[in-house]
Amino acid sequence: MNKKEKIKAKAYWHQNIKYVLILLTVWFLVSYGAGILFKDELNQFKIAGFKLGFWFAQQGSMYVFVILIFVYVRLMNALDKKYGYDE
Repeated sequence: MNKKEKIKAKAYWHQNIKYVLILLTVWFLVSYGAGILFKDELNQFKIAGFKLGFWFAQQGSMYVFVILIFVYVRLMNALDKKYGYDE
């Protein structure tokens, strides 16, 4: 691997880690923040008869996690194309 390829691979890896950290932060905020920290404020609202804080703790964080998986796939497909790793 020559120097140019190493620089490209390092930039690709740094962008990948940036995406992972952002998506994990979103997931943490939704699962821990909405389900535990802000549950009292969120419980003032209801979804399908359930308090919103309870809903996020039981269901919402799982839905968000699945959505984040699809977001990650799209981001990585675009990143692969940008750096020429799509095959």
